[in-house]
Amino acid sequence: MYYVYVLRSLKDKKLYTGHTNNLSERIEEYNKGLAKSTKNRRPFELLYYEASNILEDAVKREKSLKTGFGRAYLKRRISGL
Repeated sequence: MYYVYVLRSLKDKKLYTGHTNNLSERIEEYNKGLAKSTKNRRPFELLYYEASNILEDAVKREKSLKTGFGRAYLKRRISGL
């Protein structure tokens, strides 16, 4: 199973979107500071995720959520953004 996820930094309230095959482990890596690009934005909370059986579909969905339409979709789905 592959997951597309949206995390929010509790420090600066910015969002981070990515994909993984182990969601709980990936969130733990972010919160431990093991992801260089987001190390200084810790801690993170999981706001949203979607599951897919196909890696290529998860990658496409991640890319689509990073577009203007994708951000608008997330605002509708997640209150408080």
